[in-house]
Amino acid sequence: MIHHERPRPCLFVLDTNVLIHDPTALFRFHEHDIYLPMVVLEELDGIKKGTSEIARNVRQASRFFADLMADADVAEIEAGLPITPPFQDAHLRGCTGRLYFQTRTLDAPLPQMLAGAKADNAILAVTLALMQQMPERQVVLVSKDINLRIKATALGIRAEDYENDQVLDDADLLYTGVAALPEDFWGTHSKDLHAWQEEGRSFYRIHGPLTGEWQVNQFLYLEGNAPFEGIVRGFEPDGAAIVETAINYTLPKNTVWGINARNREQSFALNLLMNPEIDFVTLLGQAGTGKTLLTLAAALAQTLEKNLFSEIIMTRVTVPVGEDIGFLPGTEEEKMTPWMGALMDNLEVLTRTEGGGSWERQATQDLVRARIKIRSLNFMRGRTFQNKFLIIDEAQNLTSKQMKTLITRAGPGTKVVCLGNIAQIDTPYLTETTSGLTYVVDRFKGWPHGGHITLLRGERSRLAEFASETL
Repeated sequence: MIHHERPRPCLFVLDTNVLIHDPTALFRFHEHDIYLPMVVLEELDGIKKGTSEIARNVRQASRFFADLMADADVAEIEAGLPITPPFQDAHLRGCTGRLYFQTRTLDAPLPQMLAGAKADNAILAVTLALMQQMPERQVVLVSKDINLRIKATALGIRAEDYENDQVLDDADLLYTGVAALPEDFWGTHSKDLHAWQEEGRSFYRIHGPLTGEWQVNQFLYLEGNAPFEGIVRGFEPDGAAIVETAINYTLPKNTVWGINARNREQSFALNLLMNPEIDFVTLLGQAGTGKTLLTLAAALAQTLEKNLFSEIIMTRVTVPVGEDIGFLPGTEEEKMTPWMGALMDNLEVLTRTEGGGSWERQATQDLVRARIKIRSLNFMRGRTFQNKFLIIDEAQNLTSKQMKTLITRAGPGTKVVCLGNIAQIDTPYLTETTSGLTYVVDRFKGWPHGGHITLLRGERSRLAEFASETL
């Protein structure tokens, strides 16, 4: 009988940006070992001060190091510290590797063009030296910096991106919130079909093969001679789906603050935005699909007409993330105003009055703006919003941790709406599959009080539409 020797765990050399991006990365390499070059610790030490998200992450990583090193002597640090997570998490149960700090000079000659005191080159030199010292082990450099990975690969070093926070393998697999029904849907799902009316709303109890693929608050549509648009409201123990007919906001009688939906997805979005039972809404879409206009219209209608909310709070990431807005003059509201061009543009559309002079128009704008507050993300920690309509614009630029911090600010009676376009991410080291917006869309899928729609069609002008298609 041949005995196959079990391969030794890999040795992962971590770049500084991995720990900045996710301090818990230390505990996410399962049975594999981690090596930290001294230059990484030096870089972390240089950016630990401040109130930015980066500084907080660095301080958290340092606390993890301190916990692992508690009561360890020099010999134990040399031998590698057992990596034991300081908190309970189902994803960290297989963490059995060891953590090695660089305790002595390790240097391998680099090509002349890479010489110098640059931190990235020092990390490359340490990784090459480890490969030469331990030829029997697989040494892997892990970095969020694509240029460092390119340089490493050119030197024969195996380099990988840190993908533990990746929500999906491909952004095209992201839940859209909408499902098209086949033409023979009623024929294959008519058995035990039950329909009824309740408070002026139509409901269907549907059995069939497709119901197992649906999510709560997912929209369904059927085109053809007998078009149908509905929303899945829930499931019964026997697998039957309860589907409610969706409100058609493209009809003139169903206006929201004077505007109508221009396509099917916009109508579905308004169904979510206007439903008081839905506490959390995510809207994805390219520029010009109407995300901000629809959200503001729904917010104004429910705040000023229905009095469901006391005020509207609008916030967005000031790119670069965590930049100190103190360099701009004025109060927090005045500092944020330059970032809020989209809000102002849409407010002009929504406060346009038929007839009337400039005085009436100004009075309307003042009334509306008095109920809209602009807030900076930098001051969100520790706050609780009660009975507010909270709009988070450009949410694709948030990490999953920042998104959690924001959504957990919601108190009783607050509705949170996240808007974004994952094709336009400005934050370093975030991608379509690791964005906080992608994360919440996937995690909130199927929650009875949350909903998501991906808007598909731009509704700006023929010029904008032609430009987006041809340029």
